[in-house]
Amino acid sequence: MRVLGPPTRSNLIRHRRRLERVRKGIDLLTRKRQALVADLFRVAKPAIEARSRVEASAARAYPALLGAAAMHGAAGLDAMGWPARQVEVELTVTESWGVASGAVQRLTPVRRTLEARGQAPPLTGPAVAGAANEFEQMVELLLDAASTELLLRRLAEALRRTSRQVNTLENRVAPGLSTEIHRVRALLEEREREDHTRLKHLLRLRRLSGE
Repeated sequence: MRVLGPPTRSNLIRHRRRLERVRKGIDLLTRKRQALVADLFRVAKPAIEARSRVEASAARAYPALLGAAAMHGAAGLDAMGWPARQVEVELTVTESWGVASGAVQRLTPVRRTLEARGQAPPLTGPAVAGAANEFEQMVELLLDAASTELLLRRLAEALRRTSRQVNTLENRVAPGLSTEIHRVRALLEEREREDHTRLKHLLRLRRLSGE
């Protein structure tokens, strides 16, 4: 057992105040943990659904890419994909119970027409157009899922961290303070009994000397 100081009344008062603050902290962190669990369940279903949509899109996109590569070759696809373009997104920072996250919003349309891609249908063929369309759709789904996925991960991290804090306060800090309070109180009571016994002894000696 770790001794937190000499057995004095001031230390007893200090330990009691600290234990009160620890209990308030446990209560606050417990409510935070409950709120995080509720948020986690709220976000989990949309995140799982978004992952399923991305997986389904990838299951269509990669076979389409392989089909286009089989017809035109990797070098041919590289030439058709030139020039590369940028897709702009806007990230808005959000916060809940001290958990920072971000909301991703697409500013640039991802899916385009054949004309917007700068591809001539007679030269590229339906395989390339189909692969491009599938991958553009997958990119849209990935961007749409990013906000929910990021929030889910941040909430899970915050929940683990908060649970560790609650467990530390409940199982180590609070019991340690309670034990120390009992120790100091017992020593003070023992000291008071000894002082009382000593005082009675002195009074008896004084009476005897007066006789």
